[in-house]
Amino acid sequence: MNKAGNKVSEVFPYLRVKGAPAAIAFYKDVFGARERFRLTEPDGRIGHIELDLGSIVLMISEEYPEYGILGPTPGATGMAIHLHVDNADALAALAVAAGATMVREPADQFYGERSCLIRDPFGHEWMLGHEIEKVTPEEMQRRFTAICK
Repeated sequence: MNKAGNKVSEVFPYLRVKGAPAAIAFYKDVFGARERFRLTEPDGRIGHIELDLGSIVLMISEEYPEYGILGPTPGATGMAIHLHVDNADALAALAVAAGATMVREPADQFYGERSCLIRDPFGHEWMLGHEIEKVTPEEMQRRFTAICK
């Protein structure tokens, strides 16, 4: 609850992409997203689409430069979406085969996850990971402190 008495009830990642049809196909083929619905302009530009992706709804729109709505620039994005999956290595290989770029190779991490970072062909970054051990927050902090020295 915030100071105005409002609470956040849901969060929807909303990606802006240049080439929305290709991005939608990538997210369906690689991540198994399922289309809920879409709004398409008469000229074919996708104004809005909702995809079921695991337990969330991923929203996507084509770029609208006339409104300042732009996708990431090459090599620069301000966020990553973290997907917990059964096998991060296998999903990373599938994503790379479908055109993603490996940013950080799969590796075992101090926080009990095997994870990697990919950049999809549309500039968005995705952390792919699966649990390899249960780690308490206290142990995670101890390990994090140790690697920061």
